[in-house]
Amino acid sequence: MPASKDSHPVNGDGGYISDDSSFYGDPDLQEHLCSLVDSTASTTVLPPAYLSFTAMALANAAPLEPSKPETLYNPYEGKIYARQLSEPVPTFLELLPPLTTQRSYVGEWIFIANPYGSERPTAEAWARTNAAGAAILADFATKRLAVEAAMKGKPQGSVTRKVNPLREKAKAAILDVARTNRCTDGKWMLFPMPEDVNGVWGIVATATAKGELGTAAKVATEDGQGDRTARLICVYTEDFGNKKDVKRVLLKLEELGLGKRKSEWGQEMGISYKPGQDIWQYVS
Repeated sequence: MPASKDSHPVNGDGGYISDDSSFYGDPDLQEHLCSLVDSTASTTVLPPAYLSFTAMALANAAPLEPSKPETLYNPYEGKIYARQLSEPVPTFLELLPPLTTQRSYVGEWIFIANPYGSERPTAEAWARTNAAGAAILADFATKRLAVEAAMKGKPQGSVTRKVNPLREKAKAAILDVARTNRCTDGKWMLFPMPEDVNGVWGIVATATAKGELGTAAKVATEDGQGDRTARLICVYTEDFGNKKDVKRVLLKLEELGLGKRKSEWGQEMGISYKPGQDIWQYVS
């Protein structure tokens, strides 16, 4: 059948659909659809025959961007010493520059959280972990003293070999308690000089807010005494036992120019890592 002037090609084989055909529905349906189009002045609706099926397929097949959590997380929300979720990072940095923000105003630290991270342990969980850890350490100290008393006069190497298994057992017990309570934070520590602290903190805070580093970060405030010593910045990781993640954060810090970088005075700032709980120093 020859094509009419009101027909539209639908494939490369010479097929046509006439505007008079029932492809778009009966006359009543077409009239209803037209009225819907007329009532939507800002929207252009094309009949199906005019749509590009290739474009539709490509749109449907396009890969989706990795989605961010619908609910952002901030354990410091409402705290004067920390960034708020509604606050742009540049505004946060302008309001609380660590070089001049007084400890008497906000406390010892300024904080920023990774808003895309998971919920962190509560204060109660940390209290349980520290209490259990202290009890484990007390037991270890008692046993160590008993060994030392029983081996009095023996070579120190022999005493150490006897004590080491007790120390390792205490470490394992503390680690078990920490994992049970999810209190396994570790931290990379940076030591910029005062003249560098605002710039270094700006880099760390921006990357933390983007979810590129760890769970949170903090920086020491001005003590009010004009202290010229290095300021501490801590970049927290979720689990000090997760070596892959700990290394990932270190590599990102190095990528940002913060690994072993020098101050304007040529001093090495340095960087080091340790578990987040001070209790580990007693059995290490």
